[in-house]
Amino acid sequence: MNAVLQALWQDTADEGPVRQRLYQVLRQSIIRMVLAPGRALSEKELADALSISRQPVREAFIRLSEAGLVEVRPQRGTYVVRISQRAVLEARFVREAIEVAVARTAAVEGMEPRAHDELHELIERQRRCIDPEDFDRFFLLDEAFHRALALGVAQQAAWKVTEEVKAQLDRVRYLSVPDSTPIRKLIEQHAAIVNAIDQRDGDAAEAAMRLHQREILQSLPELVRRFPDMFEASAQSDQRAVSCK
Repeated sequence: MNAVLQALWQDTADEGPVRQRLYQVLRQSIIRMVLAPGRALSEKELADALSISRQPVREAFIRLSEAGLVEVRPQRGTYVVRISQRAVLEARFVREAIEVAVARTAAVEGMEPRAHDELHELIERQRRCIDPEDFDRFFLLDEAFHRALALGVAQQAAWKVTEEVKAQLDRVRYLSVPDSTPIRKLIEQHAAIVNAIDQRDGDAAEAAMRLHQREILQSLPELVRRFPDMFEASAQSDQRAVSCK
């Protein structure tokens, strides 16, 4: 089994029930391409390598299937699915609607001071990822930024929905850094969102978040061209449709 996957498992040793830990580790491994599209997953191999029973592995596969990240083929096995461009675009649409509303709410109605300070701190920590080109660290801090923004206006349900729909989108986001979308650009967009919130300007916060959420539309066609094996075969026709928009 992949050594990186084993290391991720060890890193979560104190983070709750086995079935939840395993789901999160496998989800992150798929998003970060540790488990590449098309990869076969063995229930027995995972259970033996991690010294756990097969039941939590089976449960994790079911949850990953529901998230659209794996396909369980009866009598044939379980496979990491290739990226569906259509699913990516649908997830982006939902996420934009939610996060634009969250940004406007933060600007118009305000945030808890602690949450506001956390956003500024997260941006500074993101900036420290630029020179060492710590892309994995930036990806985690990016996730923390959007989570802090939603929770800062008491929209836990909004964040939960966002998490549920964005698994395919996250794989494309991970692929896009650093070449298609430099992290410096993403950090500048985060700063623009927070600046609009600081100014209590709802229109500016909404516009800044909308621009940020549409960044993936710029990089997606290029990623399909560069990594054709990672996308479903229908991606090429979908790409032409996006390019015409």
